Amino acid sequence: MDSSTSTPSRIVIASRESRLAMWQAVHVQGRLAALYPQSQVEILGMTTQGDQILDKPLATIGGKGLFIKELEVAMQEGRADLAVHSLKDVPMVMPEGFVLAAISERETPFDAFVSNKYAALDDLPAGAIVGTSSLRRESVLRARYPQLVIKSLRGNLDTRLKKLDAGEYDAIILAAAGLIRLGLKDRVRSVLTPEQSLPAPGQGALGIEIPADRPDAAAIVATLNDPDTAHCVRAERAFSRALGGSCQVPLGGYAIIDNGQLWLRGFVATPDGKQMVCAELRGARADDEAIGLKLAAMLREQGADAILAQLATHTATQ
Repeated sequence: MDSSTSTPSRIVIASRESRLAMWQAVHVQGRLAALYPQSQVEILGMTTQGDQILDKPLATIGGKGLFIKELEVAMQEGRADLAVHSLKDVPMVMPEGFVLAAISERETPFDAFVSNKYAALDDLPAGAIVGTSSLRRESVLRARYPQLVIKSLRGNLDTRLKKLDAGEYDAIILAAAGLIRLGLKDRVRSVLTPEQSLPAPGQGALGIEIPADRPDAAAIVATLNDPDTAHCVRAERAFSRALGGSCQVPLGGYAIIDNGQLWLRGFVATPDGKQMVCAELRGARADDEAIGLKLAAMLREQGADAILAQLATHTATQ
């Protein structure tokens, strides 16, 4: 990008090469091309370590950062100006030298129940096999549906659907947003309510990451920011960050703007779902991160520290 002029001649977006990641990149490419018709907006597709290691649970191989490291290297080296991420895949603590410059309007943030045999979670018989890649979803399923068998499910969205169609699982739980974005809404048998499965922080929203020393890039993507979504996601991420949120922590955090106020709900649990603490809090939109921190403190008062200590011990012995 030529930072000497207000309108760049070229903008390069770094993206993973999975179908969903490319949809996200193309979506942002289209928006930027409309904003800057004189600019050439390109996508640099990349395969990340997180895409390559599919035989192990994400929580045991380094977590969400595996999906964005190569994209950040491309930005550091000047091969790309920005990267587009599904925000639930972005670590709660941004790597030094990078910032989230914009958070776009949210798609459906809820989890989707996908099955070729059953219409809803409540219809699954005892012993039915449910696939998920998320400790958050696993803890909720084990807490509310102890009769089900929960198995790890890795791979991109198409790979997961193929495993379901091959009969390896009776049902799988996916983010509804990804299915909708790829035109696969018909695969959704039912959408789980926040009461059934509280979404992950940032779920359904796209984040635009840039190098922290690129005010020109920040100015270019500023229009993509949706203030309400950004307030909600900042609250969710602050809540998660305060509880050490990562792939190793079964944690949900979901905020909406309700009657002009920010309403944040959150929980933390053990993977087996046997221990879970949850709370909610309302406050002014502008206090987004403070609300997240306060909700985390409320959960600590309810016993979250003991759960987090157990998780740390379990992770250390793996």
